[in-house]
Amino acid sequence: MRRIATAGIAAGLLALASATSAGAINSYNASPAPERTEVGAYVAFWDYPDDGKAARFDWVCSGAMIDDDTFLTAAHCTADWPEGARHFVSLEQDFQGLLDQHKDLSATEQMALFLANGWIVEATPHSDPEYPGNGADSQDIAVLDFADRAVTPQDVWDFTPATLPTAGLLDQLGGRTLDAKTWWSVGYGTEESNRGPGGHTHPGGGIRMKAKLGFNALNKTWVRLAMNESRGYGGACYGDSGGPVFTEIDGRLILTATTITGDGPCYATNVVYRMDTAGARDFLDEFVTLP
Repeated sequence: MRRIATAGIAAGLLALASATSAGAINSYNASPAPERTEVGAYVAFWDYPDDGKAARFDWVCSGAMIDDDTFLTAAHCTADWPEGARHFVSLEQDFQGLLDQHKDLSATEQMALFLANGWIVEATPHSDPEYPGNGADSQDIAVLDFADRAVTPQDVWDFTPATLPTAGLLDQLGGRTLDAKTWWSVGYGTEESNRGPGGHTHPGGGIRMKAKLGFNALNKTWVRLAMNESRGYGGACYGDSGGPVFTEIDGRLILTATTITGDGPCYATNVVYRMDTAGARDFLDEFVTLP
């Protein structure tokens, strides 16, 4: 199991690589994001429940294309999959809707259909070799790479890759300036906690959504962002792990961080991993040309 599952372990905002599908941007103060064509769902096909008798095909995390053949996500999304798991990216706006349309098919049949129709493209995962890192830097960063694949997302979808930050950009701007900036979380995850007869659930997910966040604090490798509904903010939840956090800087959206963790009910805080640090850039330098 990775950092957190949609089942409700309150340590991260991703999905589980074994039992339940990933979780969406909070329902409050959020809206669909069809214009963010570079943001996609991380999709997997794997043996479930790891007994060799059944398979599962589902979306599990979020991420973004950062060049024509590299999809940025979180290492806790790419690590610890069972043997034989296959990994894909989809840049479809409503991936869950496609799953629902073909729910009567087996997982194997779904995977084959989605590949044939160009709704997914297969990739090779690469986690930061230093993950899970240490207290100073978790190294929770990964990519899905298409460099060795005959088909890439650029062959299937129209998108402009996200712009990464320059080295140390957030430190250079400083907390006071960052507090005045607009921050956006984008992803495919579930909604905030919903209390019902069966306990807390996180409905929704599988659709690309966006929500504005507020700045709380800048740390060495993290940014803490506010998701409070009363302040007009929304934010991330289960399944948004690896999804981009954009900061509006000089009129441009810069992918300054990726969603990693937050509070369990998904009401208050989004903790995101910075892309302008030496650790993140050292890993990404192997796959993309950095600014």
